[in-house]
Amino acid sequence: MNTIKGSAIFLAQFIRDEVPFNNLYGITSWLADLNYKGIQIPAWDNRLIDLKRSATSRTYCNELKGKAESKGLTLVELAAYLQGQVIAIHPAYETMFDAFYLRGLNPKARTEWATDQLIMTIMASVNFGTKNVSVLSGYSFRRASMSFVTNR
Repeated sequence: MNTIKGSAIFLAQFIRDEVPFNNLYGITSWLADLNYKGIQIPAWDNRLIDLKRSATSRTYCNELKGKAESKGLTLVELAAYLQGQVIAIHPAYETMFDAFYLRGLNPKARTEWATDQLIMTIMASVNFGTKNVSVLSGYSFRRASMSFVTNR
């Protein structure tokens, strides 16, 4: 069992297009200088992670973990907060979330997209060797994840 000896941080609020915040290696260098010990990676930002590739390639996941570990940081978990919210979104919030991921998708297509994203996040988590996936979700995700587990 891995035990983190220090503070961990969620990367989403820091990622942007400027160096060193525009990729995993740069942001982990910055965080290591601030004495952080663990990171939580948002599964929706391709500047940090290729979710589809991480769901299918343990080698890719080991490379990403290696980048973090080379800076003294542990990958604590993947986060799928936005994807989880999109699965069970209330119609009143659809306009607000359109800027994130909905992109005009009808509710059925949106739910299918978000479910696929969460399944890939679960598979990536397995490849990374992490034990948790953080989500903001409801019953729909639990049903989707159980379906994934029982159909594989």
